[in-house]
Amino acid sequence: MLDGCTDWPDDFIRRYREHGYWQGVPLGQLLREQAQRTPHKEALVDGHRRWCYAELDLQADRLAAGLADRGLRAGQRVLVQLPNIAEFFSLTFALLRLGVIPVFALPAHREHELVHLAQLSQAVAYVIVDRHLGFDYRPLARTLREQVPSLQQVWVVGAAEEFVALGDCVADPRPLPAPGSREVAVLLLSGGTTGLPKLIPRTHDDYACNARLAARACGFDSHTRYLAALPVAHNFPLASPGAFGVFSVGATLVLAPEPSPDTTFELIEGERITHTALIPPLVLLWLEMAQWSDRDLSSLQWLQVGGARLKAEIAARIRPALGCGLQQVYGMAEGLLCFTPLDDSQARIFETQGLPLTADDEIRIVDADDVPVAPGAVGELLVRGPYTIRGYYNAAEQNLRAFTADGFYRSGDLVRRLPEGHLIVEGRTKDVINRGGEKIPVEEIENLLLGHPLIRDVALVALADELLGERSCACVLAHGGPVELGTINAWLRERGLAAYKLPDRLQVLREFPLTRLGKVNRKALAEQVQAL
Repeated sequence: MLDGCTDWPDDFIRRYREHGYWQGVPLGQLLREQAQRTPHKEALVDGHRRWCYAELDLQADRLAAGLADRGLRAGQRVLVQLPNIAEFFSLTFALLRLGVIPVFALPAHREHELVHLAQLSQAVAYVIVDRHLGFDYRPLARTLREQVPSLQQVWVVGAAEEFVALGDCVADPRPLPAPGSREVAVLLLSGGTTGLPKLIPRTHDDYACNARLAARACGFDSHTRYLAALPVAHNFPLASPGAFGVFSVGATLVLAPEPSPDTTFELIEGERITHTALIPPLVLLWLEMAQWSDRDLSSLQWLQVGGARLKAEIAARIRPALGCGLQQVYGMAEGLLCFTPLDDSQARIFETQGLPLTADDEIRIVDADDVPVAPGAVGELLVRGPYTIRGYYNAAEQNLRAFTADGFYRSGDLVRRLPEGHLIVEGRTKDVINRGGEKIPVEEIENLLLGHPLIRDVALVALADELLGERSCACVLAHGGPVELGTINAWLRERGLAAYKLPDRLQVLREFPLTRLGKVNRKALAEQVQAL
């Protein structure tokens, strides 16, 4: 394992191998084997570009050789910030084959998050697109080069300016040493609650298990045509089952530049999409637009919904409006995945978040003292298993809080479990706002706002929202001058904060309601502001 990572104990490693979860095959081999079986099968569609498995495999090999020539070595980290484009996958498989570890940043991230991620991972290179949805990423690259000493190279898909075009980083394929399957394959981002994101080390063994078994649970086969509507840097569309699940069965991945119905309905019709995945706010948008669209969506068989709890009344509208089945998905980049079985009852599909993926996903539901709750009662979900990590990367202090002594991950989710094993998510124990599936750590935003000269104190709370599930409200105590949402958010943008983290609402108060211990009573505060 990479220094700074926590491995599974030896007896668990043996068990997971014996049970077939870990198959000893590096993730880069997943594509290689498929290219050998079905070289001419369409693997990936990106606009007018259509790559068969043999072509994607060759692109990855050429890029791996070229990046090796530029000094990349196994174990190094590369910060990858690419949208849904074909190069995301040729690059990812190239890095996997080199044993170089991609750190997947989201297209929405800006200086505040990126500097942190590059410094934490000690990334030696940064990969971007020149422009995406009107935003120029090259000034970000200049900022990172100035602030992160380890960052030696910047590679750009598109017009590189003073940097190097990724298309120039290729060479004739040659044999390269393969990484071990127990090594870290990728570093994902946590939806963390304590400040900036933590890094989640996923090994080749456990992430391949994650994708392969998720694809089975979702009924993927070689005829599947999966639309990646969400940003593929997210764990959900990347490997749950997502793109890696697609490649594991020799199916076809179709990339959407963004998830609006105008774009995605056209792709569903034109590419005969069978499966896709959304978060609840996008489901509402799709349902609304489906009433007016004349696009043929009849090929769509299954819509997977995750990232936040889907209301049962919304779930019931999906088949009548879109003509497809619903599969609820609950999971986390740290590991555990739950799916409603495809043949589950309508009540279970509408009202629960599904069953754990494997028999070796060990579930505990506990109270605030770590005592197991009564069957069917609500408590915090703790989990360990063959694809759930045992610790964050280089985060010894956080790991003491986030993991039990015997290796269970503390999810921070409040759940209850039905007798058949289905989980129902009831809320959160941690201070995080789930804004349409994007997790906003309260502490991170509060710490930034406390640096504003007009703000004496601040508490960020979640307000219920019909579309997004939750919106954020910055409740502030001011020093006396006028405090307005527009100026506060402009100030946060100047500090490089991603747009989805900006407060949706600002409420200036004279005082905060307090608990008997003198802490801000966030529940009472949210109720007070919601009523205003």
